[in-house]
Amino acid sequence: MNPLESELEYVLGDTLPEIGRCIDVAPGVRWLRMGLPFALNHINLWLLEDKLPNAQDELVQGWTIVDCGISNDATRSAWEQLFAEELRGLPVLRVIATHCHPDHVGLSNWLCEKWKAPFYMSAGEYAFARMMSAGLPGADGPASLPHFQRNGLTDPTLIAELSARDSYYPTLVPAVPHSFQRLQDGKSLSINGQQWDLISGFGHSPEHIALYRADDQVLISGDMVLPRISTNVSVFAIEPDFDAVGAFLESLNKFLSLPTQTLVLPSHGKPFRGLHTRIQQLHTHHQERLNEVMTACKTPQSAADIVPVMFPRTLDVHQLTFALGEALAHLHHLWAKGKLTRKLSEDGIQKFVSIDSTR
Repeated sequence: MNPLESELEYVLGDTLPEIGRCIDVAPGVRWLRMGLPFALNHINLWLLEDKLPNAQDELVQGWTIVDCGISNDATRSAWEQLFAEELRGLPVLRVIATHCHPDHVGLSNWLCEKWKAPFYMSAGEYAFARMMSAGLPGADGPASLPHFQRNGLTDPTLIAELSARDSYYPTLVPAVPHSFQRLQDGKSLSINGQQWDLISGFGHSPEHIALYRADDQVLISGDMVLPRISTNVSVFAIEPDFDAVGAFLESLNKFLSLPTQTLVLPSHGKPFRGLHTRIQQLHTHHQERLNEVMTACKTPQSAADIVPVMFPRTLDVHQLTFALGEALAHLHHLWAKGKLTRKLSEDGIQKFVSIDSTR
């Protein structure tokens, strides 16, 4: 365990649910995990006890699913086992996705069609999921390559690998439900007769929604607050000048209004207490990265130049896309704060340098 983790309380210790099984983590809340074919090898999903009126206005007991896993045979098989053995014979009544990333929304359409269940998501996340699943120009895989090249990617092997990923998102998210019910910051959702407050977050994804139940201080944090790793905060081709770091840090502060003993149910890692401590750790982490970037920018630096400063290890192509996006996000935050200036070099690569170095 790293020193930062020792400051958090893992409420179930090292206990993890087996694939296809659930663990009760709070009243009416069940924890399950699905595998992922990435370095980040799992996602946590949640089953919430629920009851909703049917067409005859009779209350039906069942489950609300929060997040879906990616679309592949292994995840579908795990869900089928859960349906057979963990739902107590009750139906799925609705499906919620916290945001548009493939591990969260990949099987949304399959789940909603299987159970004839409505789909809930924020408008911003739903729009991006539909765009990317459809492979629309600007939101598709090919758009990322010139974006990364403009920000310093020159390695021919990596360029070839990125060029071959033209249907990456649609492979993991082949379809998104054709209609949705909107989740919105400041609103609430009644689940099993209890109020879950909706909290938006920005910087990691377009309009991430976390859910908080004040009755017993339970937060389904999605990817906004993770215990072991820092949430990826990136700048992508479709919004090339975004200050993602600034948006993320501002969003994190919204969670400081929740009680210190809130039980945090994250999308990756283990359930924990220590929300305020973790938020401070994340602020410190990003400030340290920003300080490193500022030091490097005494001379002109591209995002690709900054990647080994922030990530001094070997990265595969999947990790590199996130690393490039995150390096650019930190450069953009300093640029937005007026600490860096930006210009295109003669070879068309975007470079950043400290204001002080230009005086």
